[in-house]
Amino acid sequence: MAISPETFPPRKRRPSAGSFISPKLSDKNLVQSLHLLSQEISTLKPLQFLQKRNSLSLIRKSKLLQILFEELLRFPVLVLSPSVTLCFEELHVVLQRFKTLIEDCSNCSKMWLLSQTQTVSNNFHELTVELATLLDIFPMKELDLNDDIEELVVLIRKQCSNDKPYVDPRDDEVKRAVLGLLDSIKSEIVPEQSKLGEIFSKLELRDASSCREEIENLVEEVQSQNQGDEKSKSEAISLIGLVRYAKCVLFGASTPDPDTPRRKPPCEAVIPPDFRCPISLDLMRDPVVVATGQTYDRDSIKLWIDSGHATCPKTGQTLAHTELVPNLGLKNLIAMWCREQKIPFEATGSKVKVSGIRTNKTALEAVRMTVSFLVNKLSASESMEAATGVVYELRVLAKTDHDSRACIAEAEAIPLLVRFLGSDVGLKHSSLQVNAVTTLLNLSILEENKTRIMETDGAMNGIIEVLRSGATWEARGNAAATIFSLTGVHAHRKKLGRKARVIKGLMELAKEGPTSTRRDALAAILNLAGEREIIGKLIEGGVVQMSVELMDRLPEEAVTILESVVKRGGIIAIAAAYSAVKKLGMVLRDGSDRAQESAAATLVTICRKGGLELVTELASMPGIERTIWELMATGTMRSRRKASTLLRILRRWSAGLDVDVMDGHTTTVTSSRIAIPS
Repeated sequence: MAISPETFPPRKRRPSAGSFISPKLSDKNLVQSLHLLSQEISTLKPLQFLQKRNSLSLIRKSKLLQILFEELLRFPVLVLSPSVTLCFEELHVVLQRFKTLIEDCSNCSKMWLLSQTQTVSNNFHELTVELATLLDIFPMKELDLNDDIEELVVLIRKQCSNDKPYVDPRDDEVKRAVLGLLDSIKSEIVPEQSKLGEIFSKLELRDASSCREEIENLVEEVQSQNQGDEKSKSEAISLIGLVRYAKCVLFGASTPDPDTPRRKPPCEAVIPPDFRCPISLDLMRDPVVVATGQTYDRDSIKLWIDSGHATCPKTGQTLAHTELVPNLGLKNLIAMWCREQKIPFEATGSKVKVSGIRTNKTALEAVRMTVSFLVNKLSASESMEAATGVVYELRVLAKTDHDSRACIAEAEAIPLLVRFLGSDVGLKHSSLQVNAVTTLLNLSILEENKTRIMETDGAMNGIIEVLRSGATWEARGNAAATIFSLTGVHAHRKKLGRKARVIKGLMELAKEGPTSTRRDALAAILNLAGEREIIGKLIEGGVVQMSVELMDRLPEEAVTILESVVKRGGIIAIAAAYSAVKKLGMVLRDGSDRAQESAAATLVTICRKGGLELVTELASMPGIERTIWELMATGTMRSRRKASTLLRILRRWSAGLDVDVMDGHTTTVTSSRIAIPS
């Protein structure tokens, strides 16, 4: 059965000569395959500017070879000698390389092709020499060819033998001009717009769309380089900075045309929530598990711990130890997802991130120039339509890397972005509001920017306004994600938790809208629930009832929040959780490993602190003991420990004993009962 090429991810680097295999076919099938291959090459369009002469030369030679194969296919009986067969098999490999080289040059980045002009020219010459060698040993006399065909073969051989490596002087001139631009940028000299326009016109980069495609191609080049080829990666990254700057300066800031199909770059891929690091919100490259069982990206959690934190960022639990255990299962799932999405997956050992960006002097100065241009443009924008394009460009730039986020914030872009968060903007220009709040979200990933956002006048009020009444679900979800990001800092978490509008807005969003926006809101609520003094406000806002309502739809998130609230909320939280007992029992039976773990821990806390009424409520569930026994046998380590404690609580309850059972201990108490709501 034929396998579709879509089954496999795109190759990450051009194949070497040894990657091509000569086919083992019958004589006639071999010649038919050669004819088809030469015909395919003949129909390829020669490159229009870079390597035009070299590509045209290979295509012409393929057209002449096609005539040879057509003649052979006319033979009534085609029998090839071993020497002819061997020659044709090697010729098949050479033709495959012809086709691959021309296609790669057609589809790759123009800037990259220009920077590698000498190497690529040598590749064209190398293939021509290999063809000449094969034609030198080609046994024409064994094939009984007519005189015209023999003369044709001699002609091709002569053309190949006379071939020399060729670099078009025009290509070389443009290359020197581009290198001059890069040197100017590195020296912090802003390139002349007229010179930029002339170079980009020659490279056929004549609009914003072609520049976006060029950036995508350059990112692919970075990601396709061999691990140790830092020089080539650095060159490509510098070119990305140049093209991004030129796109904005020459063609203006703009949003992409929705009718123009384009590849979705890795930085814009819709990443599954479980594959995002809860700290950085980026795709995890090296997921690790901390003592509480939560998973984070190694770099992010290491920075968190090194900053002096001794708690789990997501659950707020104190870390028993700081050992990081690789989550190989999740890492494999992420790698599989990346292959399906055609996103190159680089582990932590790689210095190239998912976006393919790593800093060098030229790239950093190009980013600064781009940011300066965009911020000045935004300051002078006289219409919302013009501002929409600029803010979109800032949104994309803020997504790329930490240096871009730092440059944007240092250029005082945050106060300008805050202007576009209001409801009046959202009603008439919803995409502008979405782009503004998403840019702030991307900026907040950088630790220093969290404080900048919190200290900017009107920023938090604007984000809260988008959270509660944003024009689209995307805007509201990204506002919630921004609050989640900001609450990663302890002082900001306390400050945000005191704002009733924040809690109310997150609660409202968690109860309505698409699943993705609900998850954004729940993640922010969970962060707030890690602060003991905020628990009371969360309970007043109805966090327990909200968690109960969401247990059917988003059990993991809902139960984890309830666990945190019950653990830190005291008697008031326990009383509010009465209505959740049976729901928790159902999660204990049917939930995922993570949900079961949180449900067991929550029930232990409720039963220990809530008294006989709450234990009775749990015990009244049909089959609850069997569920607990099953969890003790098949659950995670923490689940088994909590299930064991829960079972001891139920058995002492059935014996009529009033006890407070600790994990592994039982202690008789005479505590008073709390008031259970009717």
